[in-house]
Order: sequence, then C-alpha cells, then structure tokens
Amino acid sequence: MSDESSKSGTQPVSVSILDREYLVACEPHERASLLAAAAFLDSRMRDLRAKSRGSNPERVAVMAGLTLAHEFLELSTNSRVSDGSMSENVASLHRKLDGALAHFIQ
Repeated sequence: MSDESSKSGTQPVSVSILDREYLVACEPHERASLLAAAAFLDSRMRDLRAKSRGSNPERVAVMAGLTLAHEFLELSTNSRVSDGSMSENVASLHRKLDGALAHFIQ
C-alpha cells in the first residue's frame, strides 16, 4: 500500500478510523485486506479510547500502535520458537529413522 495514487494500478480507498476519513492508495487486490486492517485498527483504537476516557486521538493512535507492535513481536518470537522446535523434532525423527533403517540395510 502507498499514500500516493500516482503509481499504476493504485486506487484511492476511503477508510474510517475514529470517525475520521482517510484516503489510502492501494492496489485493487489489496482493497479487502486494507479495509479489514482499518476496521481492526478502528476497533482497537475505540477500545483504548473507551478505557482511557478523554485521551486525545494522537495518544490513542500511539498506544494502539505500541500494543499492536508488541503483539506482532510476541507472535513473531513464538513462531520462530515453534519453527525451531519443529526443526529439532524433524531432525530427531530423521536420526531415529536412520537408526531403524540401518538395521535393515546391513
């Protein structure tokens, strides 16, 4: 996605976040995911605004960004740990299979 619609194929899409409209240029095939992302962000920002009563929109946006970045980094870290564990499990199974097959090959 881009904030310029001058690139070939991009089209302006209107998204609403905290009752403000924003035009965002994106490729036609990205439109659905952009609208979903905007709706998700709007929902998170509304939740934060309701919890912190009276916060200005800039503070709500920063807090939402920090919260989402934190969640993203946690998921990325957990994914890498899972990938590492899976690699270790596959390597262990590979060794066991090699050991079991060695008896048949001899």
